Amino acid sequence: MSNKQDILGPMRLPFLTLPPVCVFLGTATAYHATGHIHWLYAVLALIGGLAAHISVNAFNEYVDFKTGLDARTQRTPFSGGSGTLPANPAAAGTALRTGWVTLIVTALIGVFFLFARGWGLLPLGLLGLLLVAAYTPWVTRWPFLCLLAPGLGFGPMMVMGTHFVLTGSYSWTAFLASLVPFFLVSDLLLLNQFPDVDADRSAGRRHYPIVLGRHRSSWIYGLFLLLAYVTVALGVFGNVLPRAALLGLLSIVLAVPLFLAVTRNAENLPRLVPFMGLNVILVLATPILVGVGLLLS
Repeated sequence: MSNKQDILGPMRLPFLTLPPVCVFLGTATAYHATGHIHWLYAVLALIGGLAAHISVNAFNEYVDFKTGLDARTQRTPFSGGSGTLPANPAAAGTALRTGWVTLIVTALIGVFFLFARGWGLLPLGLLGLLLVAAYTPWVTRWPFLCLLAPGLGFGPMMVMGTHFVLTGSYSWTAFLASLVPFFLVSDLLLLNQFPDVDADRSAGRRHYPIVLGRHRSSWIYGLFLLLAYVTVALGVFGNVLPRAALLGLLSIVLAVPLFLAVTRNAENLPRLVPFMGLNVILVLATPILVGVGLLLS
């Protein structure tokens, strides 16, 4: 029998804050478009988003353990996995089953929405399922895909998917709003790769901190930060996002010192780790502020 930690550990529960934030943003774009919220569908979208994230986490834990990567990784509060499987190797099968069960849950919720809201969701849903299954064993071998995949999953796929299941259609407002978590979540995973460069290289992974080095990758981090705020500004001035969405720009007070700190400490991992925590706050706060702006409008 598996104990609670064997099941919950590979889920990485402390990291499951992104799906609620992204579903909230998609719900806000839907409310902005229609003036009402289908709460049952919103809850189902949240369950699907959480299941997809848990599936990615569980598969990642399993593969990293089986390839020996966990044994070579220096864990931080924000990277390196949960440590569950190195502490209890017998839990590896539980992690793999967790990944498959939650992937099936995600797929079943998607099938429900295909019939409830329309087949326009199918391309987004299939791409999302492919991304969940392929991320750890394949996507992490390609630097450009490794950079974009996390943002695609939590940005366009989760935000626009939520918008679609609540409205039955896509919109430019939802698309532009989804680009905020797209850039920021890609940045989140990029920065979290900095401590894992040596271990990931030994396992055959290829992401930009490996290919370009940490310092050059810190400038990609800065570019994606900038693009998140440019997206909000252009959306408002192009009359695609309401003016109240400019609330999202308030987090610039965190972004500027954070970028400076990352570039200065890219090679100094002990000093970088506290800023990785601040980055999590930025990634969560900015889409929430944009979503609040959409609701207020």
